[in-house]
Amino acid sequence: MKKYILFAACILTITACNHREKTDNRSSFQKILDNYWEERMQLFPLEATANGDNRYNDRMTITISESFLDSLSRFYQKQLHLIGAVDTTRLNEEEKLSYTLFSYEMNMNLEGLKFPTHYLPINQFWSPTLDLPQLGSGKGNQPFKTVKDYKDFLKRVSVFPAWGDTAIANMRVGIAKGWVLPKALVIKILPQLKAMIVNDAKESIFYGPLNDMPKTFSPEDKQKLTADYEAAISNEIIPTYKKLYDFFESEYMPKARTTTGVGDLPDGKAYYEYCARYWTTTNLSPDSIYQIGLAEVSRLEAEMNKVKEQTGYAGDLKSFFQYTTTDPKFFPFHTPQEVLDSFWNIKKQEDPQLKRLFNHTPKTPFTIRQTEAFRAASASAEYNPGSEDGSRPGVFYVPILDATKYNAVGMQTLFLHEAIPGHHYQISLAQENEGLPKFRKFLWYGAYGEGWALYSESLGKELGLYKDPYQYFGHLSDGIHRAIRLVVDVGMHTKGMTREEAIAYMCAHESIDEAGAIAEIERYMAIPGQALSYKMGQLHIAALRKKYEAQLGAKFKIASFHDEVLKDGCLPLDVLTAKMDKWAAKQ
Repeated sequence: MKKYILFAACILTITACNHREKTDNRSSFQKILDNYWEERMQLFPLEATANGDNRYNDRMTITISESFLDSLSRFYQKQLHLIGAVDTTRLNEEEKLSYTLFSYEMNMNLEGLKFPTHYLPINQFWSPTLDLPQLGSGKGNQPFKTVKDYKDFLKRVSVFPAWGDTAIANMRVGIAKGWVLPKALVIKILPQLKAMIVNDAKESIFYGPLNDMPKTFSPEDKQKLTADYEAAISNEIIPTYKKLYDFFESEYMPKARTTTGVGDLPDGKAYYEYCARYWTTTNLSPDSIYQIGLAEVSRLEAEMNKVKEQTGYAGDLKSFFQYTTTDPKFFPFHTPQEVLDSFWNIKKQEDPQLKRLFNHTPKTPFTIRQTEAFRAASASAEYNPGSEDGSRPGVFYVPILDATKYNAVGMQTLFLHEAIPGHHYQISLAQENEGLPKFRKFLWYGAYGEGWALYSESLGKELGLYKDPYQYFGHLSDGIHRAIRLVVDVGMHTKGMTREEAIAYMCAHESIDEAGAIAEIERYMAIPGQALSYKMGQLHIAALRKKYEAQLGAKFKIASFHDEVLKDGCLPLDVLTAKMDKWAAKQ
């Protein structure tokens, strides 16, 4: 009897040890992920602020400096070394997914550091020179509720002069090494910088928080903050923008390149191939993506012709484009508020149908705002995520330069993409998922994130929208716009297509005016590969839905499919497919 008791005790001990080993291994892996996130937020404090983590609101790291990039490389290498010691056989399915994503993320980031993009620290679309005014306006992610909040931003912006000096030094090296922007982009950067150079601190967008100081602040605090902000604006912010403007105008512009794509930069072909993989999360060659684009343009043009015929319009598709962009009936607005109200009305129309397509909806609040005037001319409609704790809403920003010229065609598809159920659902549900490690809550893959948003546009009819053929035409126009991107992005960066040829191709195949096409094409010039993510991701998600509808028949539930696509946050497309195949097998 004692022998059996002893044997049983040994089994229990071994089981307990195995359980403890598994627990220790898993908790060790979780600790690696937690520590990574904590360190990352300190390395990228602006990212922390955007995520609603306000601990580092007084910091701004110079992420374009050589020393920072060296430490960042060591940081990513350290993470790979740490997870290399993790026994993946002892992780559960969710942890294995985190392991796969973490490894993928570290390797892609390290590969990206091989290319000297810090020689191009400013473009007309993404740059701290655009981010800081948004933060400092008092209307962005930076909170201005307490005296400490106000002091935090003063400390943060005090780093801006050093950032500006580093940017100029980097661009001088870029000039020497052949890593320079196209002249067309420099022309767009100059007015953005000039808008920040004002004669009176009170005219600066950075003065905004002083106009909205909480009434609870003491007179002494108000007086001190006002003096400090006026000094910072006059002595730090405006001089830095002036220095950058003068550099771009007198020194950089004459050296800017006349070519269009990054393929013309040293090692530019390899850089673009990396960009294509980074943004699509696939190993498809740029040429394969180009061919997919051509096929999609052809398919969608045929669909657009069908809608044109349904409206009774007699002319060709090109003249129909002209009609939908010039006829007064498509410009019903008189004020910016009327435009915003129209978007709110779209939300009201789709609200009753959302529960049929989604079992889980975000708790994060949502709102619609007009894009700030200083960046509206170069901005597209966009979504700014809410904070993880819900204290800051998700914001759908709409640039309205002149309400009387705001075209109503395509408003429904735009709302589905940027707002609900597009980016607001996709980003908020991931942030609200308590089961995800922090790094996954805020992870971003364009092919998944933009792919989901573009897929969301296809849900319009199921959500009670697109009853007006012109709104459905707007949906097809957005679809072909994303297909055109595959052609012109790859074309410019690898096939010698010029800026002018790309603009002409876009104008020939979609309903867009020349100014709109120029803004789009120059965006793709500034951020190579990013524009590929939308259509590639959308095609992938739509193909998964079609596959499971055929495979599962009556067992296919659309709300369950959407919930599964969204619940784990952003994933590379092949990882998404593997996960969804497991889900389908369980149905």
